[in-house]
Amino acid sequence: MRLHKIAHGRTGDKGDTSNISVIAYDPKDWDTLVQNVTIARVRDHFGAEFASDIHRYLLPQIHAMNFVLKGALKGGVTRSLALDAHGKCLASVLLELEITK
Repeated sequence: MRLHKIAHGRTGDKGDTSNISVIAYDPKDWDTLVQNVTIARVRDHFGAEFASDIHRYLLPQIHAMNFVLKGALKGGVTRSLALDAHGKCLASVLLELEITK
């Protein structure tokens, strides 16, 4: 099953750092998120060279988690020639992650 079946996402940026929030549609899926959407899985999904450092912050009261991906935007909006310099599509990419329930 793909992550987007049980969660939605939002992205933000600051400099060359992207953050991706993953929020469960239903609180009962929180444990599934915690077990499946790990730093290692996110790194594998995007590729080892995508971000220089990845942190995961759990927000159990709202059944969400936030990933901070340092270096993911390759210099940031004003320095990058990337088509999606803000990284807005990154949540959609992460929501394609294959998970087990």
